[in-house]
Amino acid sequence: MSTRVSTAEDGPGGGTAYDAVVVGGGLIGLVTAWRAAGRGLRTAVADPRPGGGAALVAAGMLAAVTELHHGEERLLEPALASAARWPDFAAELAEVTGTDVGHRSCGTLQVALDADDRAQLRESQLLQERHGLGTRWLTGRECRRLEPMLAPGVRGGLRVDGDHQADPRRLVAALLTACERAGVTLHRSAAVRLTVAGDRATGVVLADGTRLVAERTVLAGGSRSGELAGVPPGVAVPVRPVKGQILRLRMPRARPPFLSRTVRAVVRGEQVYLVPRVSGELVLGATVEERGWDTEVTAGGVYGLLRDAHELLPGLTELPLVEARAGLRPVSPDNAPLLGPTALPGLLLATGHGRNGVLLAPLTGDALADTLTTGELPGEARPFAARRFSRDHREVPV
Repeated sequence: MSTRVSTAEDGPGGGTAYDAVVVGGGLIGLVTAWRAAGRGLRTAVADPRPGGGAALVAAGMLAAVTELHHGEERLLEPALASAARWPDFAAELAEVTGTDVGHRSCGTLQVALDADDRAQLRESQLLQERHGLGTRWLTGRECRRLEPMLAPGVRGGLRVDGDHQADPRRLVAALLTACERAGVTLHRSAAVRLTVAGDRATGVVLADGTRLVAERTVLAGGSRSGELAGVPPGVAVPVRPVKGQILRLRMPRARPPFLSRTVRAVVRGEQVYLVPRVSGELVLGATVEERGWDTEVTAGGVYGLLRDAHELLPGLTELPLVEARAGLRPVSPDNAPLLGPTALPGLLLATGHGRNGVLLAPLTGDALADTLTTGELPGEARPFAARRFSRDHREVPV
């Protein structure tokens, strides 16, 4: 089934021809298609359920600072660049679609529960300071002054005013509407095979038999991006699924609020975060599990999240549990996205965002639109170049 919102030309062999076909209609696929259409490209998205994907299970943290880890420093500059675009990006989507995507400049509080956590958090602060990031150390008492529901055992924390949040579910809904209004054609069928002619990608064949002919094809299928048949063996799409379980609770409507900003911590070596929404929803996550394609919610996953979160906010276990869900993050070998041209002319990647898909959505959309129109990945996205895992790193025509 196809929702035709734009006029496309007939291609060779009776297929429908586009300037760009995006395989995958999740967050990254939709933002890529929207920005491409905004550049005047005839654009289509192939996905049986556009608006789905990992974003429906994401917490929506815009965490350029608190997601900085040793060994991943080269990702900081692009992450900060994308974070800086978020206010205008959210405002533009709201203007185009009438949908508020839940962008909140509320900041983040990283806290420590014991001496080991405190030492680890101090190491994080030193790393942040080396990169000129503005964070401030707080005592446990100062943390509780900001968030009174925090446990008395909190030993200290970092106030990170630059890390914010958005609502991923509202975001993908807005992007779906924006794509439709921009003239993107939505083919509600899965792409099952890449077509190649003369050593160049020429489009895809869909599960319903439809053939889409394209000057350029973008693989944006999340953790399944590497499964498309027809991709030559020499083209690296090294993305694997990493499971994450997440809970949604409902906070009471009260003043002061139960929780006013994102709170993050390491409890017994496990990361845990709590993201409060203006709507009263409290998102609690998230496990990191190498379980292949398993998306079952487990008793152990739910128990572990509630146990660790209870140590941070003891009152949390009195809140109604609204939803428990599991999803798959698309993760690359170096935890960074794969963007831009591959070793096969005409084939591009927009996948592998892992835990930073929402944060990097503005930069990804702009970078892929630039590449689709100019043939070159812009400088700010070069750390994410898709060809970095290919044996042949030479530039090829897009």
